[in-house]
Amino acid sequence: MTAQAAIDEMVDRIARKFAPEKIILFGSQARGDARPDSDVDLMVLFREVEDPRARAVEIYAALTHAGLPKDILVSTTARFERYKNVVNTVYWPAAREGKVVYERSA
Repeated sequence: MTAQAAIDEMVDRIARKFAPEKIILFGSQARGDARPDSDVDLMVLFREVEDPRARAVEIYAALTHAGLPKDILVSTTARFERYKNVVNTVYWPAAREGKVVYERSA
């Protein structure tokens, strides 16, 4: 399976099981400079999420055997919007170099 096919599969699983507002691919996979050992960085945004860490654990479980190492960051859309222009936050690179790979239709 290619890296892009594995990413597509991860995004599809997350979208179907968790129905987030948006999924952003960022890091080396988004920039196009990923190496064979690079991980996949996904920011998964929800309108509301009570416990982001618990939701991230649920998402990791849903991505078992997804083919690539991954870092899943869960947040709310409002928090992303609030911090996307703040340097030295994880939101900044996601906003600058990230690619929206899923957005829930209205």
